[in-house]
Amino acid sequence: MPGKYCVSLTCGPESPDRATVAFVVANAAVASDKDTVVFLSTEAVHLAVKGVADAVAEDGFAALKDLIANFAAAGGKIYVCSPCFKKRKLDDTALVPGVVIVGGAKLVEFMSDGCPSISY
Repeated sequence: MPGKYCVSLTCGPESPDRATVAFVVANAAVASDKDTVVFLSTEAVHLAVKGVADAVAEDGFAALKDLIANFAAAGGKIYVCSPCFKKRKLDDTALVPGVVIVGGAKLVEFMSDGCPSISY
């Protein structure tokens, strides 16, 4: 099935269940041949930094670091809200593979021709 899919995530390691489920859904979308973006904003931007997701695991699911790595390896894109990232003074030299720091216009461009999305 061609098409696009967007998963918007606003929480990070402080909410392991929502962060994990967001990447479970994103992996399902990319495995279904969808051009898939996970958009990290507000507290979720912490997940863009190497090592942050390493200790996040939710019972019954794969570890979050593995879900993120598998998503990127499958061709999924991880967009990170630039103002959110800068506000938190995070290290942009230590990003997880697949992460791109973007402004809102990039997300709008991706979704502009119709794109289902889900938010966590």
